[in-house]
Amino acid sequence: MSSSKETPAETSVPTTSATTTDVPAFGWSGYAERVNGRFAMVGFAAVLLTEVLSGETFLHWAGLVP
Repeated sequence: MSSSKETPAETSVPTTSATTTDVPAFGWSGYAERVNGRFAMVGFAAVLLTEVLSGETFLHWAGLVP
C-alpha cells in the first residue's frame, strides 16, 4: 500500500521548463531568447488589435504623433 505523503523530491521546484529540457538562465541563452520572442509576438498582436479596434495607427492612438 502506498502512503499519501509526498517525498521532498516530489514537492521541489522543477529545474526545467515544461516545453524544453533547457534550464532557465539569465543572459544570452536559447531559453531566454525563446521567451523574449514569445512576449514580442504577444505585444505585436496587441498593437495590431489596438489598431483594428480603434481605426487609428498605434502611434496616433498613443498620442506620439499629431
